[in-house]
Amino acid sequence: MVSPVIALAFLPFIVTLLIRYRHYLMLLYRAVLVAWLRDRLTGTSREQRAFQYLLAHAIPGDPHHILQTFDQWCYHCEHLSCVGPDKGRIVERVLLERAPLRVLELGTYCGYGTVLLAQGLPPGARLYTIEGDPRHAAVAEKVIRLAGFSEQTVSTRALGESPVTEGAAAQVELIVGPSEEVIPHLREKHGLMKADLVFMDHWKRCYLRDLRLLESHQLLAEGATILADNVLFPGAPHFLQYAKTCGKYHCKVHRASLEYFRAIPDGIAELRYTGTC
Repeated sequence: MVSPVIALAFLPFIVTLLIRYRHYLMLLYRAVLVAWLRDRLTGTSREQRAFQYLLAHAIPGDPHHILQTFDQWCYHCEHLSCVGPDKGRIVERVLLERAPLRVLELGTYCGYGTVLLAQGLPPGARLYTIEGDPRHAAVAEKVIRLAGFSEQTVSTRALGESPVTEGAAAQVELIVGPSEEVIPHLREKHGLMKADLVFMDHWKRCYLRDLRLLESHQLLAEGATILADNVLFPGAPHFLQYAKTCGKYHCKVHRASLEYFRAIPDGIAELRYTGTC
């Protein structure tokens, strides 16, 4: 049994740790514990609860207000791992500078990033967004439609199903399936020849694997931009190391804060594909 004297000796150290990492503890509380408890109390997922909040408070057909309402939910209700408003402005600036016509998003989640990307695309552009979890994809499809995209704009199909013919006005295509299975078939099954911009916001451990898949299947246009969220927290060190040392990319990291937690440092990586080996 630990004596009181020894316990008291460690007390300042423990207090120091609690103070230093209080923001991370708060993140754990809001992102994990609160969500777990409410999932069981309500019988619904936090993603579904977020969509119900959008239905009650957002202006249908207004993408900007949809994103603002998402932000209100995440700041004041429950935490969602979306790109958020601070890093979202970085994405918007890159879209304005690059004006990409073919965009690929890895990790649709609730559709926040999809709406952010879609509203910044130039006329005639097309966005392909991939989500591996069918439950998240179902919520995302509703969010995309609520933001003002018609039913013809959104095509959700699992890998292996027959292609869907869409009208000329279609801009967003939601593809359900694991990214490592979908990427090799993007050209033949979905018509994506080469992407001008790729936005990564799925599992961080998959960033490097999927970047290499895009390279090996020649899906990156020369000069293509790759944006990767959360490269500092939770972090994607192998991805960053590869991007900086392989010789195929010009790489920089935009330092920011974690979505909805300004005291936790994070960053979004911007890679420019040179097309060289």
